[in-house]
Amino acid sequence: MSDDGADAADETDETDAAPPTDRHYAEWLDALADGDGFALVCPEGHGSLPPRRVCPECGAADLSREPLDETGTVATYSVVHVPSPRFADDAPYATAVADFGPTRLTGIVRDGGADDEAPEVEIGDTIAVDVGERATDGERLVVFRPAGGR
Repeated sequence: MSDDGADAADETDETDAAPPTDRHYAEWLDALADGDGFALVCPEGHGSLPPRRVCPECGAADLSREPLDETGTVATYSVVHVPSPRFADDAPYATAVADFGPTRLTGIVRDGGADDEAPEVEIGDTIAVDVGERATDGERLVVFRPAGGR
């Protein structure tokens, strides 16, 4: 295959050959950390995140890579005070689901407050997305930060 093909074509060829893997998600986290976050969008406008071979909403196989909105809106959240062992050193923390255009992301809210206090978050808050690390084990994860305005 030549190098002058489009990125989407390269992804399609690769995903046709093998099922999506965690590597695809790691590559998405790399892109997000570099400020190049994206969503996979079908012709009907449904957005999802890699790894995907078809749209989870309508089953369309024609997915395009579209830039992720720079900010999102918190749709719901939950504050965790008694964490699983993987997040033991992160508690208390808030997990939020946020709308970024046609795509919903789940991440940990970090607002710059004291480590022993749950982050302040409310439904409707405007947030930005980034990549951070769990305090417990250093594993990368999606992080939301306030982007101003409630």
